[in-house]
Amino acid sequence: MKKIPKLYIISFTILTLVVLFNILEAYSIILLPSLFLIICRWLAISLFVYIANRKKNLTTWILVSMLIGAEFGHDFPTIAIHLNVVSKIFLRLIKTIIAPLLFSTLVIGIAGHANLKQVGRMGWKSILYFEIVSTIALFIGLIAINISKAGVGVSMNVSQNSEIQQVAPQTFEEIILHIFPENIAKAVYEGQVLQIVIFSLIFGIAVALLADKFKIPIIRFTESLSEAMFKFTNIVMYIAPFAVGAAIAYSIGSSGLGILVNLAKLLGTLYVALIFLCLFVFLPIIIIFKIPLKGFIKAVSQPAAVAFATTSSESALPRAMEMMEKFGVPKKIVSFVIPTGYSFNLDGTTLYLSLATIFIAQVAGIDLPIEKQLMIVFTLMLTSKGVAGVPRASLVILLGTAASFGLPIEPIFIILGIDELMDMARTAINVIGNCLASVVVSIWEGEFDRTKALNFEIKSLN
Repeated sequence: MKKIPKLYIISFTILTLVVLFNILEAYSIILLPSLFLIICRWLAISLFVYIANRKKNLTTWILVSMLIGAEFGHDFPTIAIHLNVVSKIFLRLIKTIIAPLLFSTLVIGIAGHANLKQVGRMGWKSILYFEIVSTIALFIGLIAINISKAGVGVSMNVSQNSEIQQVAPQTFEEIILHIFPENIAKAVYEGQVLQIVIFSLIFGIAVALLADKFKIPIIRFTESLSEAMFKFTNIVMYIAPFAVGAAIAYSIGSSGLGILVNLAKLLGTLYVALIFLCLFVFLPIIIIFKIPLKGFIKAVSQPAAVAFATTSSESALPRAMEMMEKFGVPKKIVSFVIPTGYSFNLDGTTLYLSLATIFIAQVAGIDLPIEKQLMIVFTLMLTSKGVAGVPRASLVILLGTAASFGLPIEPIFIILGIDELMDMARTAINVIGNCLASVVVSIWEGEFDRTKALNFEIKSLN
């Protein structure tokens, strides 16, 4: 058994004492000087900063930044309310990624992987499965946030944001017309995510129909562009701890500690919704297609754990493909379905996007009618298909969706504080959903090796 480092034990002990002191003070059980409590809290935080510095891990720094931001916002609210400029810088940099990331990932997904002429029935069966399951996930997220109302009751001033524009009500004809771009440069400039997606979809289909001598250079360019945008995102993510700390400090400084209750409700809502997705969507699919349950759980446990720890679906891709082959899915199906699913079948992310978008509206006090919510779901059905395996790329889509529907971006500052914790769960579900999709498609094609699957299950039980 691995020994727990003494530093962790000391940090946990001090944190426990600090929490206990503050609880006793809050309920007037004992009276302690406020300066003493502040010093204790900052001492505990300084130990976590030391741990984060030793680990040199972005995830750790983001979590520690949440503590720093919460304490700073509580102790120095007059300063904290001016820190949202840091989060705005971060979000502006993220917004620059939207168009090239969507364009490159969608073109690769269609022209590079989903050439229906080459893969025949496997193509439309995969896409049919992807659309059905991801749409169900969207509606689960929509229903969950409307039930929990996690964003209702937050007191937040969004009028200070000069970027917010009041959008006049549109007719049905105007909504449909607005989906299609009249000028791709204009769509990129205005951040019209749906128009960028439509252009990318048609462009991807056009590239897929080209002869190889024309198609291959374009695919190589879009792959290079996609990789460059991944690196761009990684660079921007280095300032994420500062943005998260500033976001939490600003939120607590302007709204008080009560905002943490709403964050906890949002996090709980997401996890409950994802569990519901597993139990009432994934499990029935496993039962209907008679997939060996225990063997499948064993096969996906390792890649899902990698995805959960790294918050990146791509980091789990090689292991997921390897385990599905061992589970009985032919290599030709695994190599098509799972990579294609990374653009078209991110069930956890699509659920999160519908949930988070309505949360933004609730925080802003905007009452969205059901038809507007359904339109958001329809938009996310397309925009979520451009979410690649890079960590927190869903933030790009969330920001673009909010802008497209005239929702304020300030509530996104709140979500930044717990985005890491939410990203872990939704990324793991993405991997599980894509592994399940490869098994289902192989069964539809009549090529699933049940003998290997049963043997895999028996080995997993031994």
